[in-house]
Formats: sequence, structure tokens, C-alpha cells
Amino acid sequence: MSWNRFAVCFLLIAAFVSPSLAQESVDIVIRGGKIVDGTGNPWFIGDVAIKGDRIVGVGRVGDVDAKLTIDASGLVVSPGFIDMHSHSDFLLLEDGNAQSKIRQGVTTEVLGEGRSAGPYQGKLSPRTARVGTGSRRWTRLKDYLALVEEKGISTNVASYVGLDTIWQCAMGTSFQRPSEDDFKLMEKLVDEAMRDGAHGLSSQVMMPPGSLTSTDDVIRLCRVVGKHGGIYSTHIRNEGLGVFSAVKEAIEIGEKAGVPVDVIHLKIADEKYWGRMPEVIELIEGARARGVNVQANVYPYTRGNNNLSSIIPPWAHEGGKKKMLERLKDKETRQRLKRDITSGIEGWYNHYTAVGGDWSRMLVSGNNSLKGLTMDRVMSIRTKNNPEADLLDELFEILIENNGSVGTVYAHHTEKDMNLALKQPWCSVGSDGSAYAISGSLRRGNPHPRNFGTFPRVLGVYVRELKLLTLEDAIRKITSLNAAKIGLRKRGQLQSGFYADVTIFDEATVIDKSAYTEPFQYPVGIKHVLVNGVHVLNNEKHTNARPGRALRQ
Repeated sequence: MSWNRFAVCFLLIAAFVSPSLAQESVDIVIRGGKIVDGTGNPWFIGDVAIKGDRIVGVGRVGDVDAKLTIDASGLVVSPGFIDMHSHSDFLLLEDGNAQSKIRQGVTTEVLGEGRSAGPYQGKLSPRTARVGTGSRRWTRLKDYLALVEEKGISTNVASYVGLDTIWQCAMGTSFQRPSEDDFKLMEKLVDEAMRDGAHGLSSQVMMPPGSLTSTDDVIRLCRVVGKHGGIYSTHIRNEGLGVFSAVKEAIEIGEKAGVPVDVIHLKIADEKYWGRMPEVIELIEGARARGVNVQANVYPYTRGNNNLSSIIPPWAHEGGKKKMLERLKDKETRQRLKRDITSGIEGWYNHYTAVGGDWSRMLVSGNNSLKGLTMDRVMSIRTKNNPEADLLDELFEILIENNGSVGTVYAHHTEKDMNLALKQPWCSVGSDGSAYAISGSLRRGNPHPRNFGTFPRVLGVYVRELKLLTLEDAIRKITSLNAAKIGLRKRGQLQSGFYADVTIFDEATVIDKSAYTEPFQYPVGIKHVLVNGVHVLNNEKHTNARPGRALRQ
């Protein structure tokens, strides 16, 4: 046997047979599970030993003295799932148990798409949010990260700094171009947020204020991020007829700023371009071939969540919600709004035309009297005594009655395109959801089922039923791949020395239960969840433990 072959064999054996732990006691041993370690390597039957917040043995750990033994026979033991795209920022302050995430096997949430929990400076007033039964105010991202730890959370959290938030600190609700002083303030705030612990800059450039930025504007801010080793995460400018140019823009930003790029929930969300995902993949593969680190994530559903106000053209949002509502009430302005909604505006992703103007493909998800109804049903009810009514006028009235905001689920992309994206080795998974609950104050509205079922759905539908992914690759996409994207150290794998974030599930039964019309249902099959070595989910029951931490860059 050559030395190289001997060395490889030795390393493989060393990785499987942990050093003897017989001389010391540990806190937890997970016995006899099907270990999928997060790297993509084949599963094996073995044990995991945990002491304090760290894994101290993986493989054959021997007969150690443990305070708690978890029998994982017949179950899969994997790293805790990392939700690459989460909106739990403020819900975690209300209830840190993160029920709908923990019960999916999620141990870390990555927050801050477009808008982040800091900074709130300049023209943005200090943030005031509900914290338990009281409220707290803060101005910087570091204040928020300290607050969630002080409050107590069941999941770990990491955060980007949001482009929308940075922009409005300098510009408020104005649609004017920033001055050089405004840009210097934005650069200063990005630098400060990165020092506060942000993992990068995240944008939502489909609607204002993010859509007010130019490509060069974002490159300029990303260069600050690059100095700190951060990433650019982007909800691209157009997911419909402008999807190709929008992906090219994201690539250009990464290439010129010298930062990695992660495209948020990659999709083709206009029926006219359905089936063209291979062309999007070709753009990304071409960039990667020339050395641009561009990747993406998806959620495993063909409907997205936005707002009815996204149907209102960007120009009508200038000045904030109050000004938008004034425009909706003005009869002359309504005529311009209707023309732009039905005909579109160059470069604007129009949710109305993306679904072919089909109100039945819009489901109200917000916390209001219309929740759970499709918009065609809403329109039918509202026009019962006036069947000739203009439905866009009805849209305006609905927004006025609901203070300009009605959460809505849009059926706008296809399973075929989504599946093809999911299969790519650089595509991971994020829920685009929040930590809701099926009871109490966090049972609100009619939320998208991804809030409750994203990760069990990947394992139950796309691994077990459709066999689109192997178990090992699916676990890699929801653990180590996400950790690597934002540079989370010592997480996302089952390895000695790594933090003990662990999810144990039944691969034969794991599945999502949440549905569009009945979303408040937890998944099944996720048996145990440990966060930083603490048992948070025990036989599918939340222990009320809150060992989560803020994971700063």
C-alpha cells in the first residue's frame, strides 16, 4: 500500500472511531442512530457524545458515563438545520421558543432580508418592538443581538444588515438620489453593522426603497462588506420577465465588489417564462466557471408570499404608506395606476401580470378579515350588488381599508423549475418564513405553509417520495452548505469540536402538515432537537429551553 493510500485509510478510520471517552463523563450520548454528518458523505450507524455545548465524539464512542442517553435506533441523526432565509427577527422577541422552527429541526435562523433589526439611525427612528409583555428600543444591530440573548431564544440567530434599512437611514422615504454625504453615511453604517456582527449585506431590490438603488450603488456598499469577509444576499430585482438581467446584475455585483453572492429563493415567477430555468442555471454556472462565487437558495413550494401593495407601481410608494394611500384615494391618479398595473413598467416586476391577472392565484394571508380567501372570492363578495365594478378600484379600496397592507400568497412559479434549481449543488434551502405557533399570540393571519413545514417537506417529499435528492445531499443543503455560505464556524456538521446543534428525525414518517388554507399545523417526524447541547425538543415536545445564541460574524 502506498503512503498516500495508507494516510487516507488512517484518516477515515480516525474520523469514524472517536478517541476513548471512557475516562470522562459526558452530558448526552445519542446511541445507535443513522448518522448523516452534513458533509454529503454516506451515512453510517454510530453514536454522538456531547459535553457542554460541544460534540466530543462521533462514531463508536464506547461505554461512557452520560447524564442523558437518547436512543436513536431507527432514526436519522443530523446536524441542526440552518434556515438560510428567515423573518423571525421580531417574533423571537415576543416568544423566544420559536415553535414552528424548532419543530422543523431548525437550530439556526439567518435574519435580515432587505430590512434588518438594525441600524435605526439618521432618518430612521430608534426601533421599538414588543418584548414579552413590554417593549424595548434600540438603534444598532448589536443592540438587537444582545437583546435576543437577554430575552432568551430557542434557536441561534445570525443576521445580515438590510439594504433597505441602510438606505432609509440616509434617505428616509424620499425617492431622491443620495448625495455623496448620504453615501458616506451609508458606508459608515454598513461598516458599523459588520463590526456589530452582521454576516453581510442583504437586499430586496424588487420594490422601494431597494429598487431605488443602482447596480453601482450596491457594488459600492458591498465593497465595504468585502473588507469584513461578508456576503451579498439578494432578493433579485425581477423574478419575472426580467429574471435574466436581474441574475446578471447579482453576478456583476459579486464580481466587481469581490464578495460571494447568494440569490434568495431562486425562481421564475411569470408564466410567460416558465420552463426557462436551465437558462438561469447556465448564467450562474458560467459565472462560477470564471471564478465568481455565486450560489442560491430555494423554498420547496410553488407559491410565494408578498403583499397586495406590491401590485401598486413603485412610483406610488414614494413618501411611505401614508402618501401611497393618498394616491389610491385620488381618482385621477387611479387612472395612471390602472394603466401601469395592466400594461406594466419597464424593469418592474409586476405581481398582477406575473399571474396573468388571475385573482384566483392570490390568497390572502395577512391578519385581517379576508384571511384565507382567494382574491377572486373576495372580489365576488365585494361586487355582489355591482357586478360591473372595476376590480382594480376594489383592490385600491381593500388596501385603503387595511392601511395599505394585505399579506398575500401568489401562485407564480412551477414545480419543474423549482426542482431543477433545488438539484444544483450550489443551491441550498431557506424557508422565507417566521417562527409562528399554532396557539397563543403567534397564531396570526393565514401564513404561508413554509413557516411550518419547509424542512420536513424537503425530507418527506423531495427525498423520500420523489427521490429528487439523496438523504445525504438534502442534509448537506440544509446544514453545512448554509453554514459555509455565511462563514458559520463549527456549525453545520457532526464533528468533534463542533457545537452540539443536532436534529434527530424519522426518515420514514417526516413530512409537513401545514397547508395554504389550514397553515397552523406542525410537521411530524422531527423527534429531538438539541441547540448548543441543550435538549429543546424531546419526543416532539418543546421543553421551553432557550439556549440559542446570537452568532456574530
